[in-house]
Amino acid sequence: MNAEIIITEALGKAVEKLYGTVPASEALQVQATRKEFEGDYTVVVFPLLRISRRSPEQTASEMGKVILGMVPDIESYQVIKGFLNLKMSPEYWMNRLQDISGNPDYGMKSPSGRTVMIEFSSPNTNKPLHLGHIRNNLLGWSVSRILEANGHRVIKVNLVNDRGIHICKSMLSWLRYGQNITPESSGIKGDHLVGDFYVRFDRQYREQVKELVSGGMDEEQAQKEAPIMQEAQSMLVKWEQGNRQVIDLWKKMNGWVYEGFERTYERMGISFDKIYYESDTYLLGKELVMKGLEDGAFYRNPDGSVWCDLTAEGLDHKLLLRADGTSVYMTQDLGTAVSRYQEYGFETHIYVVGNEQNYHFQVLKLILKKLGFSWADDIIHLSYGMVELPEGRMKSREGTVVDADDLMDNMVDTARETSLESGKLGDMTPEGQERLFEVLGIGALKYFILKVDPRRTMLFDPRESIDFNGNTGPFIQYTFARIRSILRKAARRGYHSRLCHRPMLEKELRLIKLMTDYPRIIEESGQAFSPAQIANFSFDLAREFNQYYHEVTVLHEEDSELRDQRLLLLEQVGRLLESAMGLLGIILPERM
Repeated sequence: MNAEIIITEALGKAVEKLYGTVPASEALQVQATRKEFEGDYTVVVFPLLRISRRSPEQTASEMGKVILGMVPDIESYQVIKGFLNLKMSPEYWMNRLQDISGNPDYGMKSPSGRTVMIEFSSPNTNKPLHLGHIRNNLLGWSVSRILEANGHRVIKVNLVNDRGIHICKSMLSWLRYGQNITPESSGIKGDHLVGDFYVRFDRQYREQVKELVSGGMDEEQAQKEAPIMQEAQSMLVKWEQGNRQVIDLWKKMNGWVYEGFERTYERMGISFDKIYYESDTYLLGKELVMKGLEDGAFYRNPDGSVWCDLTAEGLDHKLLLRADGTSVYMTQDLGTAVSRYQEYGFETHIYVVGNEQNYHFQVLKLILKKLGFSWADDIIHLSYGMVELPEGRMKSREGTVVDADDLMDNMVDTARETSLESGKLGDMTPEGQERLFEVLGIGALKYFILKVDPRRTMLFDPRESIDFNGNTGPFIQYTFARIRSILRKAARRGYHSRLCHRPMLEKELRLIKLMTDYPRIIEESGQAFSPAQIANFSFDLAREFNQYYHEVTVLHEEDSELRDQRLLLLEQVGRLLESAMGLLGIILPERM
């Protein structure tokens, strides 16, 4: 049984025995002992002083004596300024190692019966995926894996924003300047080709606005009157009216983008259970808006646009349909949410979207509730911080984004350069080396992104992310490869891992203690939707192992039972590293 549960139960009994009162559960506080103090678990005594009516030190001392007599697994206790520090026996930790080694699914929970839908990626079909999308995709994928480890049925979905004014901008730009260029004729990946025309549209638009302003028009009016923007708006109206030429061009260019996206997803190790398209869901959204208008939840402006008044909720008025009848993002999000609930009946729906959309999801929940959908309260916006570079923020319209494909290429190139400098791959085939460089480069990228709490803005430094000695993916990958190398050598010599109940070193007990935390880490990371906790666990375990291995003999240990017991320890450290990093979507290589 988990030590914290054992201690908490004993603490409650000790309080009742000593002071004749059954304590409230919130007064029984047990936590891991801080590293600078001796012990494994600490009882916080202060909430119990009202019951004991004694000093913190005296209360802690009295409870320590009683708990020590109650729990054989506790070896000793120490009182430090009103905190009761308890040290578990070596035999307790050996039994935990046996539990870990005997459970192939250690840390994973049984099915909960709860269905969780998680939307991530949600790209626009007018540009390729960039660094911001990488954080979104990696975060969504990892949170999905973590929620599955917590026993939930997880449905991973993607909403492709395949219609709207931004799509028409790239379409119009291709018509004007493309000269029938295609991905095949140009050798350019489809999403990149379409993105180039989106950037070109913006460049022409800015020039037209500047020209109108220089002619005496104010800037706001010029932005509306620019001919190229009016053409794009006209194209959007034609699209919603089903104009055959516009629809055919839209299908052709979106097809180029989808093929490009799929190649990027595959390289990232990302997949979805279902992909939704805005072009399929916006009509249901319009129906919902019209129903809300009929029921009095919304109102129509004199210009024909439809709005929702959210001033009573402390917000403003939200546009739902434009005056020309075209829909906005909120319209299709309403339709998408309702169709998903009708299809899956989820208990929770998580949207992985950057924090610049906090207002959008606050409004989405409010409007769904106004439409009578009580499950709107089950919507969670996993709001993550932006990814910034040393050069500053990215701007897709200006073509200053860090492209996802280019970044992955750069990461693999850096892994290649760093690995070849080590001179340890001489006996590996060129094909094997290239596979390793891909695993290291993509693993470094994933770990560097995921080790940061999702809610924080982060600064991405590619060179720092691939350092083999820091808190990085390659450091953990190298640790695993080292463990696997030792175990292969042991197998060749006929050694077998087994628990022999031989006395363990303090460093070995610390490794076991770290591993026993794995189920708790998985649970807490699932509650917080934070892969960072899994990443921190992986790094702590890898670092502790490396410190241990530098000081302890394994393969050359003369005592065969001690050697085999240490092999068991190494085996389980490697297994949990592989499991934890797998929750981050990171592959650990057998050799480096």
